[in-house]
Amino acid sequence: MKKFFLSLTVLALSTSLFAQKKLSDAVEFKSETIDLGKIKVQSPATATFVVINKGTEPLVIEQANPTCGCTIGDYTKSPIAPGKEGWIKATYNAANIGSFDKHMTVKFAGFDETKSITIKGEVLSADDYAKLKGNSAELTPVSATPAAEVKTKTVNKTPGKTTKTKTKTKATKTVKH
Repeated sequence: MKKFFLSLTVLALSTSLFAQKKLSDAVEFKSETIDLGKIKVQSPATATFVVINKGTEPLVIEQANPTCGCTIGDYTKSPIAPGKEGWIKATYNAANIGSFDKHMTVKFAGFDETKSITIKGEVLSADDYAKLKGNSAELTPVSATPAAEVKTKTVNKTPGKTTKTKTKTKATKTVKH
């Protein structure tokens, strides 16, 4: 009976020592698919995937490889601390008109599994994009660019003395379509 329990204990310990870590226990994506919407031909578009480290150890992205030459990938190179976020960027070159659905394979250090993330959208000709741009209800904002609103105030505390000018800047947002 002792041999049976000893064998069972050795089997249980060896199984736990060689158990694989699951990627889903340590990695979470805010979104695994990003729709870039309608983009103009020859105007590359970039999607940024947010990676969250749900594990207890630092997370390292080893590779983020696109499945075709029409997409360029970049990613957080430093380890992502537990509970923190990193990023993976996928830029689609938008060289061909039509719908696209492109994938990137992501490999994390210490895991045998890989993760597939997807960007999709539709590339329009310059004419079709211009027509769509005219109907701004169908477009979402592309970027926000700060513009400065400047107010100037002249201060003259003592008559006959030099005057000082104060400039106050207030940031506003301009949204491009």
